[in-house]
Amino acid sequence: MTDADLREARERMVEGLVSGGRISDERVADALRAVPRHAFVPEGKRDAAYADRPLPIGDGQTISAPHMVAVMAELLDVDAGDRVLEIGTGCGYHAAVTAELGAEVYSIEFEPRLAREARERLDRLGYDVRVREGDGHEGWPEHAPYDAAYLTCAAGEFPEAVVEQVRPGGTLLAPLSDGVGQTLVEATPRADGSLDRESHGGVRFVEMRGG
Repeated sequence: MTDADLREARERMVEGLVSGGRISDERVADALRAVPRHAFVPEGKRDAAYADRPLPIGDGQTISAPHMVAVMAELLDVDAGDRVLEIGTGCGYHAAVTAELGAEVYSIEFEPRLAREARERLDRLGYDVRVREGDGHEGWPEHAPYDAAYLTCAAGEFPEAVVEQVRPGGTLLAPLSDGVGQTLVEATPRADGSLDRESHGGVRFVEMRGG
């Protein structure tokens, strides 16, 4: 596909998500328009880069479907300058969308190759996203407190360290697994350390590693 073909495919993807009710926030639509998803998928998958479905990126990991990235971006509702922690960099696409919304993104990836390649890719594309290899269960305390944190992988519960690193009144977002299925859960930390929770339906993500 030519660059023009890819731009047209990206625009069709976004318009389909808007018309289908997957995106209601124009800022999120603009962020998806701005990020070249084809640059984040393996070369052999680029013809499918703007299909609304997850794609394999190696090491048993996937790039999330665009509609899921959009849903999570709208729920996070970040403002310009917000400090955001991402657990599970993967190929870096979700972090790039979050950065397009004006956030200062700190991202942790468990798999060394993915961390290295995502860092290089984001740098090459001009995204100022900090990426490091590590266990997401530990968060990234050096840059806390965060205004928001989200997981791109399913866990049994919000990692305790990540919860502690998000300011009271901030936002946590993760696919949580009960051993049978997964539910996308949004939570707001209170000053006493407890969480106000809201569920947003069933989802399917790769399982979180480490711990």
